[in-house]
Amino acid sequence: MREALIGWQAVPLPPPANRRAGCCATHEAGQRSTMFLVGLSGGIASGKSTVVAVLRELGCAVIDADVIARQVVQPHLKAHQQIVQHFGTEILLENGEINREALGTIIFSQPEKRQLLNSITHPEIQKEMLKQILKYFVLGYRYVILDIPLLFETNRLTKFMKYTVLVYCPRAQLSRLMQRNGLSQEEAEARIRSQLPLDEKRRFATHIIDNSGERESTRRQVLRLHSHLEDSLDFLWARLAAGTVVAGLGGLMYLLLRHFSS
Repeated sequence: MREALIGWQAVPLPPPANRRAGCCATHEAGQRSTMFLVGLSGGIASGKSTVVAVLRELGCAVIDADVIARQVVQPHLKAHQQIVQHFGTEILLENGEINREALGTIIFSQPEKRQLLNSITHPEIQKEMLKQILKYFVLGYRYVILDIPLLFETNRLTKFMKYTVLVYCPRAQLSRLMQRNGLSQEEAEARIRSQLPLDEKRRFATHIIDNSGERESTRRQVLRLHSHLEDSLDFLWARLAAGTVVAGLGGLMYLLLRHFSS
Protein backbone atom coordinates (compact mmCIF):
# COMPACT_ATOMS: atom_id res chain seq x y z
CA MET A 1 0.00 0.00 0.00
CA ARG A 2 1.25 3.47 -0.84
CA GLU A 3 1.69 5.64 2.22
CA ALA A 4 2.59 9.24 3.03
CA LEU A 5 2.88 11.21 6.25
CA ILE A 6 0.29 13.41 7.89
CA GLY A 7 1.59 14.65 11.21
CA TRP A 8 4.13 11.88 10.63
CA GLN A 9 1.44 9.20 10.68
CA ALA A 10 1.24 6.81 7.73
CA VAL A 11 -1.75 7.29 5.45
CA PRO A 12 -2.56 5.94 1.95
CA LEU A 13 -1.39 8.00 -0.99
CA PRO A 14 -3.66 8.67 -3.97
CA PRO A 15 -2.99 6.89 -7.28
CA PRO A 16 -0.19 8.57 -9.26
CA ALA A 17 -0.90 10.65 -12.35
CA ASN A 18 1.28 10.71 -15.47
CA ARG A 19 4.90 10.39 -14.41
CA ARG A 20 7.65 12.73 -15.49
CA ALA A 21 10.98 11.37 -16.69
CA GLY A 22 14.05 12.71 -14.92
CA CYS A 23 17.17 11.80 -13.04
CA CYS A 24 15.31 10.62 -9.97
CA ALA A 25 11.98 10.01 -11.66
CA THR A 26 10.64 6.80 -13.18
CA HIS A 27 11.44 6.32 -16.85
CA GLU A 28 9.09 3.57 -17.98
CA ALA A 29 5.85 4.93 -19.41
CA GLY A 30 2.93 4.13 -17.20
CA GLN A 31 5.13 2.63 -14.50
CA ARG A 32 3.65 2.66 -11.01
CA SER A 33 6.07 2.25 -8.15
CA THR A 34 6.37 2.82 -4.44
CA MET A 35 8.17 6.05 -3.70
CA PHE A 36 10.43 5.96 -0.65
CA LEU A 37 11.85 8.67 1.59
CA VAL A 38 15.49 9.37 2.37
CA GLY A 39 16.32 11.41 5.45
CA LEU A 40 19.34 13.70 5.23
CA SER A 41 20.86 15.37 8.26
CA GLY A 42 24.14 16.44 9.79
CA GLY A 43 25.63 18.38 12.63
CA ILE A 44 25.30 22.13 12.52
CA ALA A 45 27.91 23.62 10.13
CA SER A 46 28.94 20.17 8.86
CA GLY A 47 28.55 21.15 5.21
CA LYS A 48 25.17 19.60 4.49
CA SER A 49 24.41 22.34 1.96
CA THR A 50 27.34 21.11 -0.16
CA VAL A 51 25.79 17.64 -0.32
CA VAL A 52 22.36 19.05 -1.13
CA ALA A 53 23.82 21.12 -3.97
CA VAL A 54 25.27 18.01 -5.60
CA LEU A 55 22.00 16.11 -5.21
CA ARG A 56 20.11 18.97 -6.85
CA GLU A 57 22.61 18.98 -9.72
CA LEU A 58 21.76 15.32 -10.25
CA GLY A 59 18.08 16.22 -10.54
CA CYS A 60 17.02 14.71 -7.24
CA ALA A 61 13.94 15.88 -5.37
CA VAL A 62 15.08 17.58 -2.16
CA ILE A 63 12.71 19.05 0.41
CA ASP A 64 14.51 21.50 2.71
CA ALA A 65 12.87 21.64 6.13
CA ASP A 66 14.87 24.74 7.09
CA VAL A 67 13.58 26.68 4.07
CA ILE A 68 10.04 25.62 4.94
CA ALA A 69 10.64 26.66 8.56
CA ARG A 70 11.39 30.19 7.32
CA GLN A 71 8.29 30.22 5.13
CA VAL A 72 5.79 29.12 7.77
CA VAL A 73 6.75 31.91 10.19
CA GLN A 74 6.18 34.78 7.76
CA PRO A 75 4.03 37.66 9.11
CA HIS A 76 0.25 37.07 9.27
CA LEU A 77 0.67 33.28 9.31
CA LYS A 78 -0.53 31.21 12.26
CA ALA A 79 2.92 30.18 13.51
CA HIS A 80 4.19 33.78 13.37
CA GLN A 81 1.30 34.99 15.53
CA GLN A 82 1.87 32.24 18.11
CA ILE A 83 5.61 32.92 18.30
CA VAL A 84 5.04 36.64 18.92
CA GLN A 85 2.43 35.77 21.55
CA HIS A 86 4.88 33.57 23.50
CA PHE A 87 8.22 35.29 22.85
CA GLY A 88 7.19 38.94 22.58
CA THR A 89 7.67 41.63 19.97
CA GLU A 90 11.34 42.08 20.84
CA ILE A 91 12.19 39.14 18.57
CA LEU A 92 10.79 40.98 15.53
CA LEU A 93 12.64 42.96 12.88
CA GLU A 94 11.38 46.37 11.75
CA ASN A 95 9.49 44.81 8.83
CA GLY A 96 7.60 42.48 11.17
CA GLU A 97 9.55 39.33 10.27
CA ILE A 98 11.10 37.22 13.01
CA ASN A 99 14.70 37.99 13.88
CA ARG A 100 16.15 34.48 13.71
CA GLU A 101 19.36 35.45 15.45
CA ALA A 102 17.50 36.98 18.40
CA LEU A 103 15.17 34.00 18.65
CA GLY A 104 18.10 31.61 18.28
CA THR A 105 19.90 33.22 21.20
CA ILE A 106 16.86 32.49 23.38
CA ILE A 107 16.14 28.91 22.33
CA PHE A 108 19.73 27.65 22.28
CA SER A 109 20.25 28.73 25.89
CA GLN A 110 16.81 27.69 27.20
CA PRO A 111 15.74 24.12 26.29
CA GLU A 112 12.16 24.69 27.46
CA LYS A 113 11.84 27.65 25.06
CA ARG A 114 13.24 25.51 22.24
CA GLN A 115 10.60 22.87 22.93
CA LEU A 116 7.89 25.53 22.91
CA LEU A 117 9.07 26.87 19.55
CA ASN A 118 9.19 23.37 18.09
CA SER A 119 5.64 22.69 19.26
CA ILE A 120 4.51 25.78 17.33
CA THR A 121 6.47 25.34 14.11
CA HIS A 122 6.75 21.58 13.60
CA PRO A 123 3.06 20.93 12.76
CA GLU A 124 3.13 23.69 10.12
CA ILE A 125 6.43 22.46 8.70
CA GLN A 126 5.13 18.90 8.47
CA LYS A 127 2.00 20.00 6.61
CA GLU A 128 4.06 21.78 3.97
CA MET A 129 6.50 18.87 3.68
CA LEU A 130 3.60 16.52 3.05
CA LYS A 131 2.32 18.76 0.25
CA GLN A 132 5.73 18.65 -1.41
CA ILE A 133 6.05 14.88 -0.95
CA LEU A 134 2.70 14.41 -2.68
CA LYS A 135 3.81 16.72 -5.50
CA TYR A 136 6.92 14.64 -6.18
CA PHE A 137 4.90 11.44 -5.92
CA VAL A 138 2.53 12.66 -8.63
CA LEU A 139 5.50 13.75 -10.77
CA GLY A 140 6.83 10.22 -10.57
CA TYR A 141 10.00 10.51 -8.50
CA ARG A 142 11.19 7.18 -7.15
CA TYR A 143 12.53 8.75 -3.98
CA VAL A 144 12.48 12.09 -2.17
CA ILE A 145 15.24 13.41 0.05
CA LEU A 146 14.06 15.17 3.20
CA ASP A 147 16.72 17.59 4.45
CA ILE A 148 15.88 17.76 8.16
CA PRO A 149 18.46 19.31 10.53
CA LEU A 150 17.05 17.58 13.64
CA LEU A 151 16.17 14.26 11.99
CA PHE A 152 17.98 12.12 14.55
CA GLU A 153 16.96 14.25 17.52
CA THR A 154 13.31 13.69 16.53
CA ASN A 155 13.33 9.88 16.67
CA ARG A 156 9.77 9.47 15.47
CA LEU A 157 10.69 10.73 11.99
CA THR A 158 13.39 8.19 11.16
CA LYS A 159 10.96 5.27 11.03
CA PHE A 160 9.39 6.77 7.91
CA MET A 161 12.73 6.85 6.09
CA LYS A 162 13.95 3.95 3.98
CA TYR A 163 17.48 5.29 4.36
CA THR A 164 19.06 7.95 6.56
CA VAL A 165 22.17 9.90 5.55
CA LEU A 166 24.47 11.77 7.92
CA VAL A 167 26.88 14.45 6.72
CA TYR A 168 29.84 14.10 9.07
CA CYS A 169 32.56 16.69 9.72
CA PRO A 170 33.56 16.68 13.39
CA ARG A 171 36.98 18.36 13.26
CA ALA A 172 36.00 21.63 11.59
CA GLN A 173 32.47 21.94 12.96
CA LEU A 174 33.18 24.48 15.70
CA SER A 175 35.38 26.79 13.62
CA ARG A 176 32.99 26.66 10.67
CA LEU A 177 30.04 27.60 12.88
CA MET A 178 31.89 30.48 14.52
CA GLN A 179 32.96 31.86 11.14
CA ARG A 180 29.64 31.30 9.35
CA ASN A 181 27.39 32.80 12.05
CA GLY A 182 29.79 35.28 13.62
CA LEU A 183 29.51 33.57 17.02
CA SER A 184 31.84 33.45 19.97
CA GLN A 185 33.25 30.06 20.90
CA GLU A 186 30.87 29.86 23.87
CA GLU A 187 27.84 30.63 21.71
CA ALA A 188 28.91 28.14 19.05
CA GLU A 189 29.51 25.39 21.60
CA ALA A 190 26.04 25.99 23.08
CA ARG A 191 24.44 25.47 19.66
CA ILE A 192 26.43 22.30 19.04
CA ARG A 193 25.42 20.96 22.47
CA SER A 194 21.75 21.55 21.63
CA GLN A 195 22.02 18.70 19.09
CA LEU A 196 22.93 15.06 19.49
CA PRO A 197 26.69 14.46 19.30
CA LEU A 198 27.80 13.44 15.80
CA ASP A 199 29.12 10.10 17.05
CA GLU A 200 25.65 9.25 18.35
CA LYS A 201 24.04 10.25 15.06
CA ARG A 202 26.43 7.92 13.24
CA ARG A 203 24.84 4.96 14.99
CA PHE A 204 21.41 5.81 13.56
CA ALA A 205 22.45 6.58 9.98
CA THR A 206 22.41 3.99 7.20
CA HIS A 207 24.84 6.08 5.11
CA ILE A 208 27.67 8.39 6.16
CA ILE A 209 29.16 11.16 4.01
CA ASP A 210 32.49 12.37 5.40
CA ASN A 211 32.75 16.05 4.53
CA SER A 212 36.05 16.67 6.30
CA GLY A 213 38.15 16.35 3.13
CA GLU A 214 38.24 18.06 -0.25
CA ARG A 215 35.02 19.05 -2.02
CA GLU A 216 35.69 16.52 -4.80
CA SER A 217 35.90 13.72 -2.22
CA THR A 218 32.47 14.73 -0.89
CA ARG A 219 31.09 14.85 -4.42
CA ARG A 220 32.30 11.30 -5.16
CA GLN A 221 30.57 10.03 -2.01
CA VAL A 222 27.31 11.73 -3.02
CA LEU A 223 27.53 10.18 -6.51
CA ARG A 224 27.94 6.73 -4.96
CA LEU A 225 24.95 7.35 -2.69
CA HIS A 226 22.86 8.52 -5.64
CA SER A 227 23.78 5.39 -7.61
CA HIS A 228 22.78 3.19 -4.69
CA LEU A 229 19.40 4.90 -4.32
CA GLU A 230 18.71 4.75 -8.05
CA ASP A 231 19.46 1.01 -8.10
CA SER A 232 17.33 0.24 -5.05
CA LEU A 233 15.64 -3.14 -5.37
CA ASP A 234 12.56 -1.63 -3.78
CA PHE A 235 11.44 -0.99 -7.37
CA LEU A 236 12.13 -4.43 -8.80
CA TRP A 237 8.66 -5.73 -7.96
CA ALA A 238 7.07 -2.59 -9.38
CA ARG A 239 8.96 -2.93 -12.66
CA LEU A 240 7.96 -6.57 -12.96
CA ALA A 241 4.34 -5.70 -12.20
CA ALA A 242 4.41 -2.86 -14.74
CA GLY A 243 5.82 -5.22 -17.36
CA THR A 244 3.06 -7.71 -16.68
CA VAL A 245 0.40 -5.01 -16.99
CA VAL A 246 1.89 -3.71 -20.25
CA ALA A 247 2.06 -7.21 -21.70
CA GLY A 248 -1.55 -7.85 -20.69
CA LEU A 249 -2.71 -4.59 -22.28
CA GLY A 250 -0.80 -5.45 -25.44
CA GLY A 251 -2.58 -8.77 -25.69
CA LEU A 252 -5.95 -7.11 -25.12
CA MET A 253 -5.28 -4.53 -27.85
CA TYR A 254 -4.33 -7.30 -30.26
CA LEU A 255 -7.59 -9.14 -29.62
CA LEU A 256 -9.63 -5.94 -30.04
CA LEU A 257 -7.94 -5.12 -33.34
CA ARG A 258 -8.62 -8.58 -34.63
CA HIS A 259 -12.25 -8.29 -33.58
CA PHE A 260 -12.87 -4.96 -35.31
CA SER A 261 -10.94 -5.88 -38.44
CA SER A 262 -12.86 -9.13 -38.98
